[in-house]
Amino acid sequence: MGLVNQTAFTAFKNRLGPYWVLMVFFALSLCILTLARFSLSIWQGERVFSSHAWMSIFIGGLRVDIATLSYILMPALLLIIASTLFSREHVIRVIIKYYLVFMAALLIFFEVITPTFINEYDLRPNRLFIEYLIYPKEVSKMIFSGYKVEVFITLLVLVLGVKLATKIFSSQWRSQSKLSAITHTLLIVSLLCLTVLGARNSLGHRPLNPAMVAFSTDHLLNDLTLNSLYSVAFAIKQLGNEKSSQDYYGTIPEPELLNLVRAAMQNESALFNDTTAPTKTFHSASNQGKAKNLVIILQESLGARYVGTLGGLPLTPNIDALYQQGWGFDNLYATGTRSVRGIEAVITGFVPTPSRAVVKLDKSQRDFFTIADFLAKRDYHTQFIYGGESHFDNMQSFFLGNGFKQIIDSDDFANIDFNGSWGASDEDLFNQADIELNKLQQQNKPFFSLIFSSSNHSPYEFPDGKITLYDNQKQTRNNAAKYADYALGTFIEKAKKSRYWEDTIFIVIADHDSRVSGASLVPIDHFRIPAVIFGNGITAKRDHQLASQLDIPVTLLSLIGASGEHPMIGHDLSQTMHSDKHRAIMQYDKNFAYMQGNKVVILQPQKPATTYTYTQNKLVPTSNDPIMVKQALAHANLGNLAYQKGWYH
Repeated sequence: MGLVNQTAFTAFKNRLGPYWVLMVFFALSLCILTLARFSLSIWQGERVFSSHAWMSIFIGGLRVDIATLSYILMPALLLIIASTLFSREHVIRVIIKYYLVFMAALLIFFEVITPTFINEYDLRPNRLFIEYLIYPKEVSKMIFSGYKVEVFITLLVLVLGVKLATKIFSSQWRSQSKLSAITHTLLIVSLLCLTVLGARNSLGHRPLNPAMVAFSTDHLLNDLTLNSLYSVAFAIKQLGNEKSSQDYYGTIPEPELLNLVRAAMQNESALFNDTTAPTKTFHSASNQGKAKNLVIILQESLGARYVGTLGGLPLTPNIDALYQQGWGFDNLYATGTRSVRGIEAVITGFVPTPSRAVVKLDKSQRDFFTIADFLAKRDYHTQFIYGGESHFDNMQSFFLGNGFKQIIDSDDFANIDFNGSWGASDEDLFNQADIELNKLQQQNKPFFSLIFSSSNHSPYEFPDGKITLYDNQKQTRNNAAKYADYALGTFIEKAKKSRYWEDTIFIVIADHDSRVSGASLVPIDHFRIPAVIFGNGITAKRDHQLASQLDIPVTLLSLIGASGEHPMIGHDLSQTMHSDKHRAIMQYDKNFAYMQGNKVVILQPQKPATTYTYTQNKLVPTSNDPIMVKQALAHANLGNLAYQKGWYH
């Protein structure tokens, strides 16, 4: 019987031909990565066992490993298909064998060096590994002086692994597939579909990324879910998103830059004593009484043009009512055109750059300042509530690494009456938010909750029978905005009757306008957004002063009574300041706008700065003010420098 089984197995391998060796590589590599992850988890058992993280680590790890190996196998599969078509098996065999050996060596190398890297940085190899390659002389000295044993083990395992892989892949090669033409075609199509699906590893809007498998506030546990080759490859990909402001707009000496930025800040007598965080200083809260809770409601894609009170369409009666009841801002500007840019501004107070928002960049995934981290250190419970999948736009990874203790997304909702392309409807979101806030109130400790809506997003899906449609066709931007306002109104009614209302400061603010466009270098009118602060003790007023999203987190901390040191450069709008301090900062693709009064300086890549007068929603060219141009350049370069140098902590 054993001989029969062995003969059948050999026949099976021969029928698959060269495709067999790809399956061997996949199975062998999967075993290596799983064994490495298991070993690391045992080594870090105290952290793994205490958080009951085994299941999350190994299920998420399997997904990451399958995606990694699928990407690796794609070129080999295409080469085999080409060799079959052009009858060049003998040439392709050598190429594929050494390709698979090389990729196996990479997988082994990165897993073998991982324990040393974790010992040093408490992380898998990531962008730090790449950055060290820039300094081979210094790094080689460090390695060979302090890690002789580790170098020896790495080289030994690598040599043995390469020899073993070479032997296995040579012995398992089958030159030709003994399949009929139809079966062979079906096999090729199936393998192509499987590798693409495996590489993508998701049927959602985005392919697999580290945020999808992040589950813990412990960054190492999230890293154990990855494999080290994937971690490094992802970091390389992310580096391409970190465009340099200095390369785009020109440089300014660092001391002068900091002097200009500090001079533009609200407190002219502030002391800056931390050289590792040169914008960090003490901020005294205007509320010196009992600490308040904070709830930020971030409204998706709600520009001022959709808000009747701000001269827009009559789509937001509930926000219009809030403008009569709370502290409403008439002249507030978003920093960008994406949700992650709005999160960046409202949660971190970080100035925008030509790079992607810090929510998605690698170096800001931990130890980056957020108001959540600031408040968590003051014994606040911090949470994020979202009706979709929280890994989208890397939110989950960024939040868990920077102060948010709890993330609640659609998987955690008690009930979902309407589920659209982007997840639960805003009504379902706010129903769950009310549940969560009531739970937090019962814990008798302060809390901060960020609630992020999503119904006002293409394809504009929302339940029937909730609103009188503004447009005849249901699924339009205007109708979605009106529904989002309706859902917000239902939440506010509940909140006013709740126990948490008495001790909580609320704000409704847009993340950005929808579809920002226009012929202007920066379409300023599309950056204007609504924002209303309300709650018990907030005096009703309309605020006409020029303000930026960057000012909001500083103001909110002041209103809830949270004094302390932080690096945010925004203004506390609850306290008086000189009129020439008011400004707004906007990033529109690669163009940067710095606005004071009705003057706007615009910086473009590799071009001189230009200045405009903003009047009747138009930019009219005017002469440059050298001081304002320097202010613009300093603020444009601040974010990039702060990110690269680790200033923002």
